Amino acid sequence: MRRSGHHMRGNRLLAAACGVALATGAGPVLADRAPTVEELWAVIQAQQKEIQALKAKLAETEQKVDATAEMVEAGVTAGHHDAGAAGDAPVRAAHEQVGAHQPFHHGRSGRTTVGGYGEMHYNNLNGEGGASDKREIDFHRFILFLNHEFDERTRFASELEVEHGFVEPDEGGEVALEYAYVERDLDEALSMRAGMVLVPVGFINETHEPPVFYGVERPEVEKYILPTTWREGGVQLVWRPRPGWQADFLLHSGFQTDYTSTDPAKRYAVRGGRKSVGEAPANDLAFTARVRWTGMPGVELAAAYQRQGDVTQGKDPTAGGANLWTAHAILRKGPLGLRALYARWDLDGSGPASVGADVQRGWYVEPSWRVNGAFGLFARYARWDNQAGVGSIASEKRQWNVGLSWWPHPDVVFKADWQVQDNADGKNRDGLNLGVGYMF
Repeated sequence: MRRSGHHMRGNRLLAAACGVALATGAGPVLADRAPTVEELWAVIQAQQKEIQALKAKLAETEQKVDATAEMVEAGVTAGHHDAGAAGDAPVRAAHEQVGAHQPFHHGRSGRTTVGGYGEMHYNNLNGEGGASDKREIDFHRFILFLNHEFDERTRFASELEVEHGFVEPDEGGEVALEYAYVERDLDEALSMRAGMVLVPVGFINETHEPPVFYGVERPEVEKYILPTTWREGGVQLVWRPRPGWQADFLLHSGFQTDYTSTDPAKRYAVRGGRKSVGEAPANDLAFTARVRWTGMPGVELAAAYQRQGDVTQGKDPTAGGANLWTAHAILRKGPLGLRALYARWDLDGSGPASVGADVQRGWYVEPSWRVNGAFGLFARYARWDNQAGVGSIASEKRQWNVGLSWWPHPDVVFKADWQVQDNADGKNRDGLNLGVGYMF
């Protein structure tokens, strides 16, 4: 419809141009005397050249209008469509361009935007070796984004979360901030964020909307080792020196791990050390640096390092500092995709070593196949261990997930996967996970 409209306008303009040409070109000849055949032919040839030139200009204008309209349409939908296609273009890059966590349109000051995402899970898992069964339906997350652009260089971003449907004393549930920060562009390549920020590690911690990853539950390695969702209070510099390169530098609050639990598996566990910027002790700050490369279509490579001086914030004299090393890769070729991630913590001190928590590590690999625009298949193999420092402790977890995702719309997903565990302690849970998720 857009092109036919352009042709109608073009025909009207062309007819008007021909009339003008006849009036201005033939008028002087007819006013003086009757033109000869040769003179009329010369006028017609001149007018024909002008008509051809006008046609060429009109065709060029139509092409530019069509191209501009297509670019606008692609720009409006690129972020969500790429994000929904978990096996297609790099998800995190798409989100940062239009994005889940940065939904800003530079140059439009005073703009406030609202968005969100959510997911409900059904787990039907059979326990063995002492593990309990799990048969549960849980509206796991309901999230609202609220963002504002003060001017073309200053922005605010936030995310408010309700977990498990409601909050009741002794019944679980949570209302919490996922992040809330102010961002300022210092120049074309450098920006600064201050507030509650997401630690730049792994795949899921920064971009975790349900349509953008495979599997009902988030990958276990990114839950227990990194640990998602991991937010801290601090200041972050984001530097993009050239296309395809990004470096992040973050000074922020650190862990205060539990060292008194009666369960050895929970002592010094990194996930339990998150304080979520709620009156978090800041006796010892942490530093995180990440480098990411997306300079080749279908490829993303990243590595991050974090250092914290005291994982108990001075509470336990037998504990000390901690170092995190993590790297990941995304490879995509047509409908085929592959994700791989490795992460390792090294904790100092005799306290963590006494329960094997001086080494906490994990990795997983996830091949996928995007069957078409609406369906995708995946398999994931993961291994992780929060007590890997003592060889005699049977603490390693091993898990397979195989499943599919259906996107009836790029921002809506239905998921199913089958889970099989082979844990070192023999306490396994196997069975079916179902989920539905959305984002907007």
